[in-house]
Amino acid sequence: MMETSGIPSLTETEEEVIHLLVEVGLKINEARLLVVFFRGLEPTSRELERITDLRQPEVSIGITCLSKRQWVGVSSLITAKKGRPVKVFSLVKPVDNILDEIRDSIVTGYDQQVILLQRIREIIRK
Repeated sequence: MMETSGIPSLTETEEEVIHLLVEVGLKINEARLLVVFFRGLEPTSRELERITDLRQPEVSIGITCLSKRQWVGVSSLITAKKGRPVKVFSLVKPVDNILDEIRDSIVTGYDQQVILLQRIREIIRK
């Protein structure tokens, strides 16, 4: 396991969780980022790049998607250095709530597909 900035890279267990999140419908980059947040960390964009092995644009797009779902929030960390404040990201919902939302979207999608199949059956039988 490689360490960067004192924060370890993704573990085998986390890679398995990423794979499972992708299997249930998340995009790979969103899943990689989400798993980092499941650690309870409040990383910067740069730390997310290092931990997940994603490029800056991939991190930015993933964070935007997670923010739109209202799973991740951003705050500014003012440093002693001059210049821009550093953005720090964190989960704004508990992990269980996020997993429940994913489950609910799967169930809703499944129910809608079953309704479509029933409609096809009705049309064909006419």
